[in-house]
Amino acid sequence: FLGNIITRAGVRLPGDIDFSGTTFESIPNGWAAVDAIPEKGLLQMLFFVGWLELLVMKDITGGEFIGDFRNNYIDFGWDTFSEEAKLQKRAIELNNGRAAMFGILGLMMHEQLGGSIPIVGQM
Repeated sequence: FLGNIITRAGVRLPGDIDFSGTTFESIPNGWAAVDAIPEKGLLQMLFFVGWLELLVMKDITGGEFIGDFRNNYIDFGWDTFSEEAKLQKRAIELNNGRAAMFGILGLMMHEQLGGSIPIVGQM
């Protein structure tokens, strides 16, 4: 969601996205970007996400709850919270994820419908 808003505001990485000279500036916003990204770039993204799913994001140690991918490695003080605080923080995280999904779904729908949205501008 935030990445969509930032690129629509005109913030882009400098330089080229590939060796043939395609710049980040030349990649359009939204769904049109999928067609503009070179095929090898899309494959690279697909394989990277697959690698993360298969090899990195694993629940090796069982964790405290479903989706606990710390694997006894990263704690950031989680074990110092009470059970009630842990449940509250997990609920907040779930709600933030749901809000982000609704936000990006709204942007995708408005992009397909066309028109203008406050802050984002012309779709």
